Amino acid sequence: MVEDARSLAAVLAEGLTDQGMAVDVAHDGLVAAAKLDLNTYDVVVLDRDLPGIHGDTLCQMITERDDRVMVLMLTAADAPLDRVSGLTLGADDYLAKPFHFPELVLRIRSLARRRPTARPRTLRAAGIELDPMRRTATRDGRHLDLSVKEFSLLEALLSAAPAFLSAEDLLEQVWDEHANPLTNTVTVTIGRLRRKLGEPPAITTTPGVGYRITAPDLRGDPPSPAGA
Repeated sequence: MVEDARSLAAVLAEGLTDQGMAVDVAHDGLVAAAKLDLNTYDVVVLDRDLPGIHGDTLCQMITERDDRVMVLMLTAADAPLDRVSGLTLGADDYLAKPFHFPELVLRIRSLARRRPTARPRTLRAAGIELDPMRRTATRDGRHLDLSVKEFSLLEALLSAAPAFLSAEDLLEQVWDEHANPLTNTVTVTIGRLRRKLGEPPAITTTPGVGYRITAPDLRGDPPSPAGA
């Protein structure tokens, strides 16, 4: 979220976090450019009239990057020519202020799906099916009643499967840049998620490496066919 109106940025960041998104905030273009060099993002919500580096220039910088990030321009400039110029700069979507917050959420999620390296609509592994758009998750057909953080944690693990994610990876993806790396938040949330997923265990922990979803072929070899 790149927005120089601090009160608006704080409200939007809190609202998006409540929707299960990990949100970093920058109040000027220079700070935003630095964060983009340090972190990987799916979507940048970008104001146009920014100090430091103007939003238009920042948009062009983003579109020239190898690791393409989707850009949603969120600005008070709502004339048709403003929209055209914003999209011409490389923005993937354009939403004028004032706006309805639920629409912003839907647009961000839609952009995240369209990102070139975006995850498939439904994530599946170990009998789990998770739909990020509908915010639904099941295991072996059983509905999973997950908190926002539990859902986001499961989404991150499914997206990375069969690779491991460290606690630091999960803090960055599910929480935000201000999360305390010494906290046991990840361990506690993993514990709650394991209990809700039930048996057989679906999350593997390797000390010093991290966590991953246990793929079906990692639960044990299937029995050999008769006569084999």
